[in-house]
Amino acid sequence: MTAVPEPLTDRYADVNGQPINPTARIYPRDYIQTGISTIDGVNTLLRGQKLPLFSGAGMPHDQLAAQIVRQATLGKVAGAPQTEGEEFAIVFAAMGVKNDVADYFRRSFTESGALTRVAMFLNLADDPPVERIVTPRAALTLAEYLAYEREMHVLVVLTDMTNYGEALRQISNVRGEVPSRKGYPGYLYSDLASLYERTGRIRTSKGSITQIPILTMPNDDITHPMPDLTGYITEGQIVLGRELNFAGIYPPVAVLPSLSRLMKDGIGKNRTRDDHPRWGAQLYAAYARTQDVRALASVIGEEELSEVDQKYLKFGRAFEREFVNQSFTENRSIERTLEIGWKLLSILPKKELTRVTLDEIAQYYKGDDASS
Repeated sequence: MTAVPEPLTDRYADVNGQPINPTARIYPRDYIQTGISTIDGVNTLLRGQKLPLFSGAGMPHDQLAAQIVRQATLGKVAGAPQTEGEEFAIVFAAMGVKNDVADYFRRSFTESGALTRVAMFLNLADDPPVERIVTPRAALTLAEYLAYEREMHVLVVLTDMTNYGEALRQISNVRGEVPSRKGYPGYLYSDLASLYERTGRIRTSKGSITQIPILTMPNDDITHPMPDLTGYITEGQIVLGRELNFAGIYPPVAVLPSLSRLMKDGIGKNRTRDDHPRWGAQLYAAYARTQDVRALASVIGEEELSEVDQKYLKFGRAFEREFVNQSFTENRSIERTLEIGWKLLSILPKKELTRVTLDEIAQYYKGDDASS
């Protein structure tokens, strides 16, 4: 077997990294556009944020990860051209993936041309578990170099962190360490934090590191140690829904349990669009009301519902079919996402839109009573 030569480099760094001094951090303010409405519209990702994706076995998280890598760009300020001189790169690390999945990622990035801005770290399922522990650390070390020394904006995608946790548990058992919940080591929280907290913006550099860790929840259990502890450390979560996946909706993002805690600071006037915060709150509230109406309809029957409730049912179906659902190759701008949202809100009567302003209703509402 021919020996693989070591990569040429003029720089070496400790893969464990250095903790970021909290006083050196800058609060995230600028958004990253993924081209996916359920993320850009209602769970906006900001530069310097860590936003995990909670999935389950058999759901299309690999396709969604590939789509994010292909489509992600630095968000443009509304009405202004892209800031010149800002470079964007993606560091992609896959841990414990099968050979066909690794080939899928390679092929997807190559065919789309995204490989020119992507650094890939692949750890296959038949590789030693200790390599699974090193993979995300090596990826984040490269991201730190690009962000804090080359002043680039870097998006780090880590999949699948559950495989990382399994490798950590396996090595911990071999060492004879005292197990904690579900056999994971007691230091699982601090170990995950040592990875997730290598994310952010600092005062001494114009660059940033944004992180999207992807986890497959065993038995779709969000209280499992991996998603549970990840949720404590990170700033929100994107949750994929099994029912939406069964209904043939892609990406099957469950809007109600999903959350971006930093979203409010990166949207609105001079960032995305002035109406975005109130538009998002109205869309979320309307879809939450739809779930209540569906529960009522399952008891008394759809024909017994009031006219308004029937419009909420119509809104819910259209929301899932037109807003949540989009093609694997569809790259929506933030303006397009907002336009689709207003089109859907126009299904409802004006009096139901209580979270947006009258001026916004006058400008964007296209419903039957738009002229009233």
